[in-house]
Amino acid sequence: MLIDETSRRKAEGEISAPVLMIAATLLFATMSMCVKLASAEYGTGEMVFYRGLIGAVIVFTLARRRGVTLRTSVPALHFWRSLTGVCALGLWFYAIEALPLSTAVTLNYTAPIWMAVLLIGGAVFLKRGRADARLSGPVFAGFVGAICILRPEIENDQTWGGFVGLLSGLLTAMAYLQVAALGRAGEPDTRVVFFFSIASMGGGALLTFLGDRWHTHTLHGLGLLLAVGLLATLAQLLLTRAYAIGKLLVNGSLQYLGIVWSYLYGVLLFGDRITGVSLLGMGLIALAGIAATALREPLASPGEMETPEGL
Repeated sequence: MLIDETSRRKAEGEISAPVLMIAATLLFATMSMCVKLASAEYGTGEMVFYRGLIGAVIVFTLARRRGVTLRTSVPALHFWRSLTGVCALGLWFYAIEALPLSTAVTLNYTAPIWMAVLLIGGAVFLKRGRADARLSGPVFAGFVGAICILRPEIENDQTWGGFVGLLSGLLTAMAYLQVAALGRAGEPDTRVVFFFSIASMGGGALLTFLGDRWHTHTLHGLGLLLAVGLLATLAQLLLTRAYAIGKLLVNGSLQYLGIVWSYLYGVLLFGDRITGVSLLGMGLIALAGIAATALREPLASPGEMETPEGL
């Protein structure tokens, strides 16, 4: 009976995980849309700060209710994870402001491809771990897709925004490595997200003081900032649960629905004009990311999660 009950719960988890993943991708895309709208009233640093503030309040409350302590024995891991994650988040928010929505989102979703690059590089040059030689195929296809996307943007004098978006994907991949290390160290998700949120507040405030200025709030602007924080935190919780109970490959594949949602938001709300070459590039990046996830699945550790925007 115990075995049957365990099998039933596992089957239910595998069924519900895709639903959670689809919902998470929609919420993340909606958050991206709110970021683009909010960029008309706030600077990148401000949006990163308020994203962290709202997330910290929510996660702190959850930690108290669950009885999870926020003290950690691995502060160095949290520091590097938070540093790369906050940098990735800030660059991504900037790219959302500078580029068509679906383009910025797709470039951030190159993170699994960058992960494959890091795995190959670590295995070849640093003799750390092992990497499937077949990963070179998805890497090549992914960067061909990136070129397809960036070519129209270069022609439209958006080269810098494209570079920033691509760099956000690389830093997100580096944040993945730190998340995996924290998972192996036994750090709970709540603690990981809390420290990331605190770092977002610090990084956002620093960026605002050094560059942008603090803007006066409007009711519309406050609503957008609140939506960004709530949507991102809820999406993160759904996504974390999906990876906890579902299959890595299925979840990794479904996360690319975020590109579809962002494309629809961009066309319907912002009048984005996406060329056929750009659509081809988006498709190549999605397929390359799925293939890279499939080839990495046997090597993935139980603590490894893949999340957009380096969360």
